[in-house]
Formats: sequence, structure tokens, C-alpha cells
Amino acid sequence: MAETWNKKEREKKKQQNKKEKAEKKQDRKENTKVKSLDDMLAYVDENGNLSNTPPDPKKMKKIKQEDIEIGVPKQQAFDPAELIRTGIITFFNESKGYGFIKDLETQQSVFVHVNALKQAVKENNKVTFEVEMGPKGANAINVELAP
Repeated sequence: MAETWNKKEREKKKQQNKKEKAEKKQDRKENTKVKSLDDMLAYVDENGNLSNTPPDPKKMKKIKQEDIEIGVPKQQAFDPAELIRTGIITFFNESKGYGFIKDLETQQSVFVHVNALKQAVKENNKVTFEVEMGPKGANAINVELAP
């Protein structure tokens, strides 16, 4: 049975690829140098960067094991009185059930939903509230009229 032209071409390509692969292998064998242990060592300098020279012992800093924190540092306990803020309702749409409160301390506008209200409110009412971070920003919760 006679070989077709395509079979001959595929066989030529296979042979060419084998030949190129063997040449690359031979090049790698010839060009690889045996490295000494000193050439393979890497050091970390005082800034945390890799270097091929050993660090200067005079620049070393002593770190106590107790000072190392792994993970999220513990937060200070909050005083509940600090969380309560005062503000003025700048906008409130009763039909849609939302509005905005302008914080008197930070002058920040905080979103408020009707579900967070303890009492009925209107625009320009002075209120006390707490701030909670939601997916779209700051939200007011536990909103009630200020005394």
C-alpha cells in the first residue's frame, strides 16, 4: 500500500521535531554549569529583599516573639455611648420608606431605611442613631427622635 503525500509530510514533521528536541537537550547539557553552594545561597536583607550578599549583623533588629501578631489584631472594646450619634434628617420619602441623615459631628450623609426607625420622623427632625456599614456604605440603625 502506498503512502499518501499527507502521511509523508506528517512523518517529516515528526522527525524534524525529534531532531530539534534532541538538539535542545544537547545544548542544555553543554551549557549547564555546576554551581557551588555559595552561588545557590540567597540572603534576606534588613528590608526583606533577596540579596546574594549576607546581611550586615550591625543592622539586625531584635524582635520579641510576643510582639509578632499573626492574623487580625484584636480591637479595642468600644464604649456604647461613643457609637450613638446625633444628626438631622435632610431628606425622607415616606412613600418609598427611605431617607438621609446628616451627621452633626462628621457632616457625613447617612442612609436610613424605614425599618431602622423606632419612631415616625419627618425632614429637619433632630435624631439619635447608630451607624452600621452595609454593602453600599453607611446605614443608620436604631433611629429615634432626639430629646
